[in-house]
Amino acid sequence: MAYLANIRVFVRVYELGSLSAAGRDQRLSPAVVSSRLKELEKHLGVRLFNRTTRSLTPTEHGRLFYDGAKRIVAAVGEAEAAVAEISQNPRGTIHVAAPLGIGRRIIAPMVPAFNDLYPEIEVRLRLSDRRIDLTAEGIDAAFRLGVLEDSTLRLRAIAECRRVLCAAPDYLDRHGMPSGIDDLTERHACLLLRYPGSQEYYWLLATSDGVQRVEGSGRFDCDDGDVLTDWALAGRGIVSKPLFEVANLIAAGRLVEVLPDMPPLPVTLACLYPHKRLQDPKLRLFIDFMAEQCRRRIAEMLAAHGGEDSAPVTPRHAALPQR
Repeated sequence: MAYLANIRVFVRVYELGSLSAAGRDQRLSPAVVSSRLKELEKHLGVRLFNRTTRSLTPTEHGRLFYDGAKRIVAAVGEAEAAVAEISQNPRGTIHVAAPLGIGRRIIAPMVPAFNDLYPEIEVRLRLSDRRIDLTAEGIDAAFRLGVLEDSTLRLRAIAECRRVLCAAPDYLDRHGMPSGIDDLTERHACLLLRYPGSQEYYWLLATSDGVQRVEGSGRFDCDDGDVLTDWALAGRGIVSKPLFEVANLIAAGRLVEVLPDMPPLPVTLACLYPHKRLQDPKLRLFIDFMAEQCRRRIAEMLAAHGGEDSAPVTPRHAALPQR
């Protein structure tokens, strides 16, 4: 088992690019990670990484070993999943990613409840608004809120969610209520979610003339959606948000919906995962549990706005069209 554990550490160091990141992922100190790599290198008789104080790069031997090592780890995981399926005792670790907002409000608070039901399953949750590469980063499942693109991944659609443009009353007192798209782009500050690979450098609005692409501008952008909400509350501009995230703020009068006749296109809340991962009973249990909890919590959050603006979808596991 020590050899297999060393292989697992090697795979995560290779994928994450650093000893410290792999240590956090595996809940090991950098010193232990380094020691396990040295044991593996001694066993193989080759150097797997070139190490300096500032960089860690795989050697040619490391690149060759990674392909086989990754298959070994995957095969062991599938074997463990098969045994768990028969024994009705799912156990082990799953790596999950979610956007910051929905992760903080819904996913993270429900992880302890899931663990109470299945104490042998350990959930390692990573929150980020950037787009995560599941394969490269070793993620078993990722929750996403957006217009889903074609992918070789499979998905569990959870809910269709209305989006709104909104701003603080103070901002609208100073700048006026936008009257249309031209007014929005020429006279108003748009608060945009920006990060490498971001799809929100623009907004897609549903108008009477069809879907219109709006190139917003402004002095404030961030890779954290909650920061954009804070800036909107501070009167710094107009933000596009899923209604369930701001329903309570609109009900309290702290934010006001603008251009309600031409709202942003709705987005889908879904859970994405590599096809083979659903064969793992612990992951299937987690996705089923979180899908139900997400729909329930979104309905509760929308209650302040009437509760009719997010449509839970029939639970399903479907393939996204291939590119």
